[in-house]
Amino acid sequence: MDSLYQKSQNTLELASVLELLADYAVSDSAKELARALTPKTDVSEVRASLDKTSDARKLLGIKGAPPFSGVRNLSASVKRAERGGALNAGELLHVAELLRTARGVQSYLEDDRKSERTSLDGMFAALMINRVLEDKIRSSIISPEEIADTASGELLAIRRRIRRSGEKVREVLAHIISSPAHAKHLQENIITQRSGRFVVPVKSEYKGEIKGLVHDVSSTGATVFIEPIGVVELNNALRELEAEEKKEIERILASLSAEVAEFSAGIEMNFEILSRLDLIFAMGKLSYAQNAEAPSVNDKGIVDLKNARHPLLDKNKTVPISIRLGREFDTLVITGPNTGGKTVSLKTIGLLTLMAECGMHIPCDYGSEISVFSKIFADIGDEQSIEQSLSTFSSHMKNIVEIISEADDSSLVLVDELGAGTDPVEGAALAVSIIEYIRALGAKTVATTHYAELKSFALITERVENASC
Repeated sequence: MDSLYQKSQNTLELASVLELLADYAVSDSAKELARALTPKTDVSEVRASLDKTSDARKLLGIKGAPPFSGVRNLSASVKRAERGGALNAGELLHVAELLRTARGVQSYLEDDRKSERTSLDGMFAALMINRVLEDKIRSSIISPEEIADTASGELLAIRRRIRRSGEKVREVLAHIISSPAHAKHLQENIITQRSGRFVVPVKSEYKGEIKGLVHDVSSTGATVFIEPIGVVELNNALRELEAEEKKEIERILASLSAEVAEFSAGIEMNFEILSRLDLIFAMGKLSYAQNAEAPSVNDKGIVDLKNARHPLLDKNKTVPISIRLGREFDTLVITGPNTGGKTVSLKTIGLLTLMAECGMHIPCDYGSEISVFSKIFADIGDEQSIEQSLSTFSSHMKNIVEIISEADDSSLVLVDELGAGTDPVEGAALAVSIIEYIRALGAKTVATTHYAELKSFALITERVENASC
Protein backbone atom coordinates (compact mmCIF):
# COMPACT_ATOMS: atom_id res chain seq x y z
CA MET A 1 0.00 0.00 0.00
CA ASP A 2 1.14 3.53 -0.73
CA SER A 3 3.07 4.76 2.32
CA LEU A 4 1.35 8.16 2.38
CA TYR A 5 -2.09 6.52 2.20
CA GLN A 6 -1.10 4.13 5.00
CA LYS A 7 0.22 7.07 7.00
CA SER A 8 -3.15 8.79 6.63
CA GLN A 9 -4.99 5.65 7.75
CA ASN A 10 -2.80 5.59 10.84
CA THR A 11 -3.58 9.25 11.44
CA LEU A 12 -7.30 8.53 11.23
CA GLU A 13 -6.84 5.59 13.66
CA LEU A 14 -8.32 2.91 11.42
CA ALA A 15 -6.17 0.29 13.19
CA SER A 16 -7.91 1.08 16.50
CA VAL A 17 -11.31 0.45 14.93
CA LEU A 18 -10.07 -2.80 13.38
CA GLU A 19 -8.81 -3.90 16.79
CA LEU A 20 -12.24 -3.10 18.18
CA LEU A 21 -13.75 -5.23 15.42
CA ALA A 22 -11.33 -8.08 16.18
CA ASP A 23 -12.63 -8.18 19.76
CA TYR A 24 -16.03 -9.25 18.42
CA ALA A 25 -14.63 -12.16 16.38
CA VAL A 26 -14.51 -15.62 17.96
CA SER A 27 -11.67 -17.37 16.13
CA ASP A 28 -8.06 -16.27 16.02
CA SER A 29 -8.16 -16.46 12.23
CA ALA A 30 -11.10 -14.04 12.03
CA LYS A 31 -9.34 -11.69 14.45
CA GLU A 32 -6.33 -11.72 12.13
CA LEU A 33 -8.56 -11.02 9.13
CA ALA A 34 -10.13 -8.11 11.00
CA ARG A 35 -6.77 -6.54 11.79
CA ALA A 36 -5.65 -7.00 8.17
CA LEU A 37 -8.72 -5.37 6.57
CA THR A 38 -7.98 -2.71 3.98
CA PRO A 39 -10.45 -0.26 2.44
CA LYS A 40 -11.86 -1.30 -0.94
CA THR A 41 -11.91 1.19 -3.78
CA ASP A 42 -14.48 -0.52 -6.01
CA VAL A 43 -18.00 0.70 -5.29
CA SER A 44 -19.63 -2.65 -6.12
CA GLU A 45 -17.30 -4.48 -3.72
CA VAL A 46 -18.03 -1.98 -0.96
CA ARG A 47 -21.78 -2.36 -1.47
CA ALA A 48 -21.49 -6.16 -1.45
CA SER A 49 -19.48 -6.07 1.79
CA LEU A 50 -21.97 -3.74 3.46
CA ASP A 51 -24.84 -5.99 2.35
CA LYS A 52 -23.14 -8.96 4.02
CA THR A 53 -22.73 -6.98 7.24
CA SER A 54 -26.39 -5.93 7.08
CA ASP A 55 -27.53 -9.53 6.61
CA ALA A 56 -25.28 -10.74 9.44
CA ARG A 57 -26.75 -8.11 11.75
CA LYS A 58 -30.27 -9.13 10.72
CA LEU A 59 -29.53 -12.81 11.41
CA LEU A 60 -27.98 -11.94 14.77
CA GLY A 61 -31.20 -10.26 15.76
CA ILE A 62 -33.31 -13.23 14.66
CA LYS A 63 -31.17 -16.26 15.49
CA GLY A 64 -28.22 -15.11 17.58
CA ALA A 65 -24.66 -15.87 16.52
CA PRO A 66 -23.51 -19.01 14.68
CA PRO A 67 -21.12 -21.34 16.58
CA PHE A 68 -17.57 -20.41 15.54
CA SER A 69 -15.70 -21.81 18.56
CA GLY A 70 -14.13 -24.72 16.64
CA VAL A 71 -12.54 -22.68 13.85
CA ARG A 72 -8.83 -23.42 13.73
CA ASN A 73 -6.15 -23.25 11.04
CA LEU A 74 -5.25 -26.88 10.33
CA SER A 75 -3.27 -26.24 7.17
CA ALA A 76 0.02 -27.66 8.51
CA SER A 77 -1.67 -30.83 9.80
CA VAL A 78 -3.66 -31.35 6.60
CA LYS A 79 -0.59 -30.89 4.39
CA ARG A 80 1.32 -33.45 6.47
CA ALA A 81 -1.55 -35.90 6.08
CA GLU A 82 -1.51 -35.29 2.32
CA ARG A 83 2.17 -36.24 2.28
CA GLY A 84 1.32 -39.53 3.98
CA GLY A 85 2.15 -38.49 7.52
CA ALA A 86 0.10 -39.63 10.51
CA LEU A 87 -1.58 -36.98 12.63
CA ASN A 88 -1.64 -37.35 16.38
CA ALA A 89 -4.83 -37.76 18.35
CA GLY A 90 -5.02 -34.08 19.27
CA GLU A 91 -4.71 -32.97 15.65
CA LEU A 92 -7.42 -35.38 14.56
CA LEU A 93 -9.72 -34.06 17.27
CA HIS A 94 -9.14 -30.55 15.91
CA VAL A 95 -10.20 -31.82 12.47
CA ALA A 96 -13.37 -33.31 13.95
CA GLU A 97 -14.07 -30.05 15.79
CA LEU A 98 -13.72 -28.04 12.59
CA LEU A 99 -16.07 -30.43 10.81
CA ARG A 100 -18.54 -30.19 13.68
CA THR A 101 -18.38 -26.40 13.54
CA ALA A 102 -18.97 -26.38 9.78
CA ARG A 103 -21.99 -28.64 10.25
CA GLY A 104 -23.32 -26.48 13.09
CA VAL A 105 -22.87 -23.25 11.14
CA GLN A 106 -24.58 -24.67 8.09
CA SER A 107 -27.43 -25.95 10.26
CA TYR A 108 -27.72 -22.46 11.78
CA LEU A 109 -29.17 -21.26 8.48
CA GLU A 110 -30.81 -24.47 7.32
CA ASP A 111 -32.83 -24.85 10.52
CA ASP A 112 -35.12 -22.09 9.34
CA ARG A 113 -35.44 -22.01 5.59
CA LYS A 114 -38.61 -19.93 5.89
CA SER A 115 -36.44 -16.88 6.42
CA GLU A 116 -35.71 -14.70 3.42
CA ARG A 117 -32.61 -15.31 1.36
CA THR A 118 -29.49 -13.35 2.24
CA SER A 119 -26.21 -12.40 0.61
CA LEU A 120 -24.53 -14.93 2.93
CA ASP A 121 -26.46 -17.96 1.67
CA GLY A 122 -23.78 -18.92 -0.82
CA MET A 123 -21.09 -18.99 1.87
CA PHE A 124 -23.21 -21.17 4.15
CA ALA A 125 -24.05 -23.52 1.28
CA ALA A 126 -20.39 -23.83 0.26
CA LEU A 127 -19.44 -25.43 3.58
CA MET A 128 -18.49 -29.07 3.00
CA ILE A 129 -19.95 -31.46 5.56
CA ASN A 130 -18.39 -34.87 6.28
CA ARG A 131 -20.35 -36.41 9.13
CA VAL A 132 -18.79 -39.83 8.49
CA LEU A 133 -15.23 -38.64 9.10
CA GLU A 134 -16.31 -36.43 11.99
CA ASP A 135 -18.08 -39.30 13.76
CA LYS A 136 -15.29 -41.78 13.02
CA ILE A 137 -12.70 -39.52 14.66
CA ARG A 138 -14.91 -38.77 17.65
CA SER A 139 -15.80 -42.43 18.22
CA SER A 140 -12.15 -43.48 17.92
CA ILE A 141 -10.47 -40.80 20.01
CA ILE A 142 -11.54 -39.94 23.55
CA SER A 143 -8.90 -37.28 24.23
CA PRO A 144 -5.47 -36.28 22.91
CA GLU A 145 -4.02 -38.93 25.26
CA GLU A 146 -6.58 -41.71 24.91
CA ILE A 147 -7.83 -43.88 22.05
CA ALA A 148 -11.18 -45.59 22.54
CA ASP A 149 -11.27 -49.40 22.94
CA THR A 150 -13.82 -49.50 20.13
CA ALA A 151 -11.57 -47.67 17.64
CA SER A 152 -11.06 -51.08 16.04
CA GLY A 153 -11.97 -54.69 16.76
CA GLU A 154 -8.29 -55.59 16.94
CA LEU A 155 -7.56 -52.88 19.52
CA LEU A 156 -10.45 -54.06 21.66
CA ALA A 157 -9.15 -57.66 21.53
CA ILE A 158 -5.58 -56.62 22.37
CA ARG A 159 -6.70 -54.58 25.36
CA ARG A 160 -8.76 -57.48 26.68
CA ARG A 161 -5.66 -59.67 26.52
CA ILE A 162 -3.65 -56.93 28.23
CA ARG A 163 -6.15 -56.79 31.06
CA ARG A 164 -6.09 -60.58 31.51
CA SER A 165 -2.29 -60.66 31.39
CA GLY A 166 -2.04 -57.86 33.92
CA GLU A 167 -4.40 -59.66 36.24
CA LYS A 168 -2.20 -62.77 36.12
CA VAL A 169 0.90 -60.74 37.00
CA ARG A 170 -0.86 -59.06 39.91
CA GLU A 171 -2.14 -62.41 41.18
CA VAL A 172 1.40 -63.80 41.37
CA LEU A 173 2.78 -60.68 43.01
CA ALA A 174 -0.16 -60.48 45.42
CA HIS A 175 0.70 -63.99 46.57
CA ILE A 176 4.31 -62.87 47.19
CA ILE A 177 3.52 -59.73 49.16
CA SER A 178 0.88 -61.49 51.25
CA SER A 179 3.17 -64.42 52.10
CA PRO A 180 4.32 -64.44 55.76
CA ALA A 181 7.67 -65.74 54.53
CA HIS A 182 8.36 -62.42 52.80
CA ALA A 183 6.76 -60.07 55.31
CA LYS A 184 10.07 -58.84 56.77
CA HIS A 185 11.72 -58.61 53.33
CA LEU A 186 9.32 -56.06 51.88
CA GLN A 187 9.50 -52.31 52.45
CA GLU A 188 5.74 -52.11 51.79
CA ASN A 189 3.08 -54.65 50.88
CA ILE A 190 2.32 -53.05 47.53
CA ILE A 191 2.66 -53.77 43.82
CA THR A 192 4.15 -50.98 41.73
CA GLN A 193 5.73 -50.46 38.31
CA ARG A 194 9.16 -49.54 37.08
CA SER A 195 9.99 -49.15 33.38
CA GLY A 196 6.57 -50.51 32.54
CA ARG A 197 7.09 -53.75 34.46
CA PHE A 198 5.34 -54.88 37.68
CA VAL A 199 7.70 -55.00 40.68
CA VAL A 200 7.65 -55.15 44.49
CA PRO A 201 9.61 -52.87 46.89
CA VAL A 202 12.19 -54.88 48.84
CA LYS A 203 14.42 -53.71 51.68
CA SER A 204 17.94 -53.39 50.32
CA GLU A 205 19.40 -55.68 52.97
CA TYR A 206 17.02 -58.48 51.87
CA LYS A 207 17.32 -58.09 48.10
CA GLY A 208 18.91 -61.52 47.87
CA GLU A 209 15.89 -63.16 49.52
CA ILE A 210 13.57 -62.55 46.56
CA LYS A 211 14.98 -63.91 43.33
CA GLY A 212 14.45 -61.65 40.36
CA LEU A 213 15.59 -58.62 38.37
CA VAL A 214 16.37 -55.29 40.04
CA HIS A 215 14.79 -52.44 38.03
CA ASP A 216 15.31 -49.45 40.30
CA VAL A 217 16.69 -48.24 43.64
CA SER A 218 15.12 -45.55 45.84
CA SER A 219 16.90 -42.23 46.25
CA THR A 220 17.94 -43.20 49.78
CA GLY A 221 19.14 -46.65 48.71
CA ALA A 222 16.95 -48.28 51.33
CA THR A 223 14.60 -49.86 48.79
CA VAL A 224 15.18 -51.88 45.65
CA PHE A 225 12.40 -52.61 43.19
CA ILE A 226 12.54 -56.25 42.14
CA GLU A 227 10.69 -58.09 39.44
CA PRO A 228 10.36 -61.60 40.90
CA ILE A 229 11.55 -64.36 38.60
CA GLY A 230 8.09 -65.89 38.63
CA VAL A 231 6.56 -62.93 36.77
CA VAL A 232 9.34 -62.18 34.28
CA GLU A 233 7.71 -64.20 31.49
CA LEU A 234 4.31 -62.80 32.34
CA ASN A 235 5.70 -59.27 32.21
CA ASN A 236 7.41 -60.05 28.90
CA ALA A 237 4.09 -61.22 27.48
CA LEU A 238 2.43 -58.08 28.79
CA ARG A 239 5.06 -55.85 27.15
CA GLU A 240 4.57 -57.66 23.86
CA LEU A 241 0.84 -57.02 24.05
CA GLU A 242 1.48 -53.35 24.83
CA ALA A 243 3.72 -53.14 21.76
CA GLU A 244 0.88 -54.65 19.71
CA GLU A 245 -1.48 -52.06 21.19
CA LYS A 246 0.84 -49.23 20.24
CA LYS A 247 1.20 -50.57 16.72
CA GLU A 248 -2.58 -50.86 16.33
CA ILE A 249 -3.07 -47.31 17.62
CA GLU A 250 -0.53 -46.06 15.09
CA ARG A 251 -2.43 -47.92 12.37
CA ILE A 252 -5.73 -46.35 13.49
CA LEU A 253 -4.24 -42.85 13.51
CA ALA A 254 -2.65 -43.43 10.10
CA SER A 255 -5.95 -44.66 8.69
CA LEU A 256 -7.84 -41.64 10.02
CA SER A 257 -5.10 -39.36 8.73
CA ALA A 258 -5.44 -40.87 5.27
CA GLU A 259 -9.15 -40.04 5.32
CA VAL A 260 -8.30 -36.50 6.38
CA ALA A 261 -5.95 -36.26 3.39
CA GLU A 262 -8.75 -37.39 1.07
CA PHE A 263 -10.99 -34.61 2.42
CA SER A 264 -8.22 -32.01 2.66
CA ALA A 265 -9.78 -29.62 0.14
CA GLY A 266 -13.04 -29.59 2.11
CA ILE A 267 -11.23 -28.96 5.40
CA GLU A 268 -9.24 -26.06 3.95
CA MET A 269 -12.34 -24.58 2.31
CA ASN A 270 -14.33 -24.86 5.53
CA PHE A 271 -11.63 -23.02 7.44
CA GLU A 272 -11.57 -20.17 4.94
CA ILE A 273 -15.36 -19.83 4.81
CA LEU A 274 -15.85 -20.10 8.57
CA SER A 275 -13.13 -17.51 9.22
CA ARG A 276 -14.74 -15.13 6.75
CA LEU A 277 -18.21 -15.69 8.20
CA ASP A 278 -16.87 -15.14 11.70
CA LEU A 279 -15.45 -11.80 10.55
CA ILE A 280 -18.72 -10.77 8.88
CA PHE A 281 -20.73 -11.61 11.98
CA ALA A 282 -18.18 -9.67 14.06
CA MET A 283 -19.04 -6.69 11.86
CA GLY A 284 -22.71 -7.31 12.60
CA LYS A 285 -22.00 -7.40 16.35
CA LEU A 286 -20.00 -4.17 16.12
CA SER A 287 -22.87 -2.57 14.21
CA TYR A 288 -25.24 -3.48 17.04
CA ALA A 289 -22.84 -2.19 19.69
CA GLN A 290 -22.39 1.15 17.94
CA ASN A 291 -26.02 1.53 16.88
CA ALA A 292 -24.59 1.89 13.39
CA GLU A 293 -26.19 1.95 9.96
CA ALA A 294 -25.26 0.84 6.47
CA PRO A 295 -24.71 4.00 4.42
CA SER A 296 -25.64 4.21 0.78
CA VAL A 297 -22.52 4.22 -1.39
CA ASN A 298 -21.53 6.16 -4.49
CA ASP A 299 -18.39 6.84 -6.46
CA LYS A 300 -19.23 10.48 -7.25
CA GLY A 301 -17.48 12.05 -4.29
CA ILE A 302 -20.75 12.71 -2.47
CA VAL A 303 -20.67 12.49 1.34
CA ASP A 304 -23.74 13.10 3.47
CA LEU A 305 -23.33 12.06 7.11
CA LYS A 306 -26.33 12.53 9.37
CA ASN A 307 -25.68 12.71 13.10
CA ALA A 308 -22.37 10.93 12.71
CA ARG A 309 -20.35 9.94 15.78
CA HIS A 310 -16.65 9.15 16.11
CA PRO A 311 -16.52 5.35 16.75
CA LEU A 312 -13.71 5.52 19.29
CA LEU A 313 -15.38 8.07 21.55
CA ASP A 314 -18.01 7.41 24.21
CA LYS A 315 -21.29 7.35 22.29
CA ASN A 316 -23.14 8.61 25.38
CA LYS A 317 -21.01 11.74 25.57
CA THR A 318 -20.35 12.42 21.90
CA VAL A 319 -22.30 15.22 20.22
CA PRO A 320 -23.25 13.98 16.73
CA ILE A 321 -22.29 16.00 13.68
CA SER A 322 -23.95 16.26 10.28
CA ILE A 323 -21.68 16.98 7.32
CA ARG A 324 -22.23 17.00 3.59
CA LEU A 325 -19.84 17.36 0.70
CA GLY A 326 -19.77 16.79 -3.05
CA ARG A 327 -23.18 17.94 -4.25
CA GLU A 328 -23.43 21.73 -3.93
CA PHE A 329 -19.73 22.16 -3.18
CA ASP A 330 -16.50 20.14 -3.29
CA THR A 331 -14.65 21.94 -0.49
CA LEU A 332 -15.76 22.35 3.10
CA VAL A 333 -13.95 24.58 5.59
CA ILE A 334 -14.78 24.15 9.28
CA THR A 335 -13.91 27.12 11.48
CA GLY A 336 -14.14 27.74 15.18
CA PRO A 337 -12.13 28.12 18.39
CA ASN A 338 -9.79 25.57 19.96
CA THR A 339 -11.55 22.57 21.55
CA GLY A 340 -14.55 23.32 19.37
CA GLY A 341 -14.47 19.85 17.85
CA LYS A 342 -12.97 20.71 14.46
CA THR A 343 -10.32 17.98 14.56
CA VAL A 344 -12.78 15.35 15.78
CA SER A 345 -15.16 16.32 12.97
CA LEU A 346 -12.37 15.93 10.44
CA LYS A 347 -11.35 12.55 11.81
CA THR A 348 -14.97 11.40 11.90
CA ILE A 349 -15.43 12.10 8.17
CA GLY A 350 -12.26 10.24 7.22
CA LEU A 351 -12.60 7.32 9.61
CA LEU A 352 -16.25 6.61 8.83
CA THR A 353 -15.44 6.60 5.13
CA LEU A 354 -12.60 4.11 5.69
CA MET A 355 -14.86 1.94 7.85
CA ALA A 356 -17.54 1.78 5.16
CA GLU A 357 -14.90 0.96 2.54
CA CYS A 358 -13.88 -1.97 4.78
CA GLY A 359 -17.48 -3.22 4.85
CA MET A 360 -18.39 -1.94 8.32
CA HIS A 361 -21.54 -0.09 9.22
CA ILE A 362 -20.91 3.41 10.50
CA PRO A 363 -22.30 5.16 13.61
CA CYS A 364 -24.72 7.61 12.02
CA ASP A 365 -28.40 7.95 11.22
CA TYR A 366 -30.25 6.06 8.53
CA GLY A 367 -30.01 7.77 5.14
CA SER A 368 -26.36 8.70 5.41
CA GLU A 369 -24.21 8.39 2.32
CA ILE A 370 -20.52 7.98 1.67
CA SER A 371 -18.40 8.00 -1.44
CA VAL A 372 -15.72 5.47 -2.29
CA PHE A 373 -12.43 7.31 -2.78
CA SER A 374 -9.33 5.83 -4.37
CA LYS A 375 -7.31 7.30 -1.52
CA ILE A 376 -7.90 9.37 1.57
CA PHE A 377 -5.15 11.72 2.66
CA ALA A 378 -5.09 13.27 6.11
CA ASP A 379 -2.85 15.88 7.70
CA ILE A 380 -4.25 16.01 11.22
CA GLY A 381 -2.57 17.03 14.44
CA ASP A 382 0.89 15.91 13.37
CA GLU A 383 -0.43 12.31 13.54
CA GLN A 384 -1.11 12.61 17.24
CA SER A 385 -4.23 11.48 19.05
CA ILE A 386 -7.48 13.40 19.17
CA GLU A 387 -6.53 14.74 22.60
CA GLN A 388 -3.14 16.00 21.35
CA SER A 389 -3.89 17.61 18.02
CA LEU A 390 -1.16 20.28 17.93
CA SER A 391 1.24 20.49 15.03
CA THR A 392 4.08 22.64 13.78
CA PHE A 393 3.85 24.71 10.62
CA SER A 394 6.80 22.95 9.02
CA SER A 395 5.44 19.45 9.54
CA HIS A 396 2.08 20.59 8.16
CA MET A 397 3.68 21.93 5.05
CA LYS A 398 5.74 18.79 4.49
CA ASN A 399 2.62 16.61 4.77
CA ILE A 400 0.57 18.89 2.53
CA VAL A 401 3.24 18.92 -0.18
CA GLU A 402 3.29 15.11 -0.13
CA ILE A 403 -0.52 14.96 -0.29
CA ILE A 404 -0.73 17.42 -3.20
CA SER A 405 1.80 15.35 -5.15
CA GLU A 406 -0.45 12.27 -4.98
CA ALA A 407 -4.03 13.55 -4.79
CA ASP A 408 -6.34 13.35 -7.80
CA ASP A 409 -9.99 13.69 -8.72
CA SER A 410 -10.92 10.48 -6.85
CA SER A 411 -9.23 11.48 -3.58
CA LEU A 412 -10.51 12.87 -0.31
CA VAL A 413 -8.14 15.34 1.34
CA LEU A 414 -8.48 16.22 5.04
CA VAL A 415 -6.34 19.05 6.40
CA ASP A 416 -6.39 20.20 10.03
CA GLU A 417 -5.50 23.76 11.13
CA LEU A 418 -4.83 24.92 7.58
CA GLY A 419 -2.45 27.85 7.62
CA ALA A 420 -1.81 27.63 11.34
CA GLY A 421 1.60 28.18 12.91
CA THR A 422 2.56 31.29 10.94
CA ASP A 423 1.52 34.90 10.42
CA PRO A 424 -2.31 35.09 10.27
CA VAL A 425 -2.42 37.09 7.02
CA GLU A 426 0.21 34.95 5.33
CA GLY A 427 -1.45 31.83 6.72
CA ALA A 428 -4.80 32.84 5.27
CA ALA A 429 -3.27 33.50 1.87
CA LEU A 430 -1.43 30.18 1.98
CA ALA A 431 -4.60 28.35 3.00
CA VAL A 432 -6.49 29.84 0.05
CA SER A 433 -3.74 28.86 -2.35
CA ILE A 434 -3.64 25.28 -1.06
CA ILE A 435 -7.40 24.90 -1.31
CA GLU A 436 -7.43 26.35 -4.82
CA TYR A 437 -4.73 23.95 -5.90
CA ILE A 438 -6.46 20.89 -4.40
CA ARG A 439 -9.74 21.93 -6.01
CA ALA A 440 -7.98 22.20 -9.35
CA LEU A 441 -6.87 18.59 -8.94
CA GLY A 442 -10.54 17.64 -8.59
CA ALA A 443 -10.16 16.20 -5.09
CA LYS A 444 -12.84 16.62 -2.44
CA THR A 445 -11.50 18.60 0.50
CA VAL A 446 -12.42 19.19 4.12
CA ALA A 447 -10.22 21.58 6.10
CA THR A 448 -10.29 23.21 9.50
CA THR A 449 -8.91 26.65 10.29
CA HIS A 450 -9.15 29.52 12.73
CA TYR A 451 -9.39 31.93 9.85
CA ALA A 452 -13.09 32.65 9.61
CA GLU A 453 -12.23 35.52 7.30
CA LEU A 454 -11.66 32.95 4.56
CA LYS A 455 -15.39 33.13 3.93
CA SER A 456 -14.79 36.27 1.93
CA PHE A 457 -13.12 34.24 -0.78
CA ALA A 458 -15.44 32.87 -3.40
CA LEU A 459 -13.95 29.42 -3.23
CA ILE A 460 -15.19 28.89 0.34
CA THR A 461 -18.76 27.75 -0.16
CA GLU A 462 -19.74 26.65 3.32
CA ARG A 463 -18.60 27.43 6.82
CA VAL A 464 -19.48 25.53 10.01
CA GLU A 465 -19.05 27.63 13.14
CA ASN A 466 -18.08 25.90 16.38
CA ALA A 467 -18.42 22.39 14.96
CA SER A 468 -18.37 20.06 17.95
CA CYS A 469 -18.16 16.36 18.53
